[in-house]
Amino acid sequence: MTQTLETPADLDEEVRPARRRKPVVRAAARGAIAAMAMSGLRQFTTSLGLVPTTPPEWVIERTAPRAFHRVPVERRPAVVEIVHWLYGAGGGAAFGVLPRTLRQRRWAGPVYGVLAWALFEGALAPALGLPHRRGSAAERLALLADHVLYGVVVAASPWPHQPR
Repeated sequence: MTQTLETPADLDEEVRPARRRKPVVRAAARGAIAAMAMSGLRQFTTSLGLVPTTPPEWVIERTAPRAFHRVPVERRPAVVEIVHWLYGAGGGAAFGVLPRTLRQRRWAGPVYGVLAWALFEGALAPALGLPHRRGSAAERLALLADHVLYGVVVAASPWPHQPR
């Protein structure tokens, strides 16, 4: 029985799909971390009274009220956070699918964060049947700031000198 040696091109074909997945997986992880950072900033803005209720809590209460109210009151903040982190991971994965040349631009992260917010407000919220949420100028600025923060974290390189 003859054994054929694999050429570098053959090996590259086997490795290439894993390379394509890595930016998406890394970006999904950064998306979850970015959502955590947003949660921290929102804790600050809600405690100052700038944001009356966090958008994730507002969305969950309106899209799944029965399920949400079955959760014990003391556990609801944890449910809100988990849902937010998963949503953030999904947004991060979407960022990871973008072409590398785009992801590496310094402005890509902040712009992506703002576009993610605009997409939610303009398309996803209406598709979910959510009423338009008009907030004060301070609330809108606070939400803008946390979405810029989200984008900065999502676009951050995971380790120095590693591709995004």
